[in-house]
Amino acid sequence: MKIQDLQNGDLLFTVGKSEMAAAIRTATGSYSHVGIFFDGEIYHATQEKGVAHQPLSQLLEEGDMYHVFAYPEIDAASVFKEAKSHLGKPYNVSFYAESEGFYCSEYIAQILPIFETIPMQFADDENVVSAFWQAYYEDLGLAVPVGQPGTNPSQLAQSAKLIFKGELHD
Repeated sequence: MKIQDLQNGDLLFTVGKSEMAAAIRTATGSYSHVGIFFDGEIYHATQEKGVAHQPLSQLLEEGDMYHVFAYPEIDAASVFKEAKSHLGKPYNVSFYAESEGFYCSEYIAQILPIFETIPMQFADDENVVSAFWQAYYEDLGLAVPVGQPGTNPSQLAQSAKLIFKGELHD
C-alpha cells in the first residue's frame, strides 16, 4: 500500500525493533505500537512525548514495518476531534487503567471505542512475567499488572471490525 493511498482514520500498526518493542511483541503478538492517520500526520501515544502528533514522514524515518488497517464504519471527523482533545496528555507508563494518560493502544481504544479490554499479559516463552517486564515494573515500584484489563496493538489488529489494507510502502 502506498502512502498516498492512506485515508483519514487508517490505523498504522508497527513491528518495532527496540527492546521495549520486542518485549511487547513477545508478550502480546505481532505488533508493538499503533497510531492513527489524519491529514498526513500520525496521532499516537509514545513514551517520549505522551499523546502527540507528528508528520508521517518523520515516523517512517524510524525504519520500522507498518501494517495499515481500516475501520469501514469510522466517522473520521468525530474520531479526529476526539484524537485532538487528548493531545498533550502524558504517556501511561504503568499500563494500569486508572493511571493518568494513555499508552498507545489505550489511546486508540479511547478515541475509537470499538475495542474490548482483555487481561494483560507480560510473559515470554518461559515465564509468566518476562525479565524485561520484571525490571521495568521494579523501576516503577509497582506490581506487574498481569491479568488487569487493558489493550495491546496486536489485540486491536485482530478485531473483526477492522480490514487489513496492506503493508505501507513509499
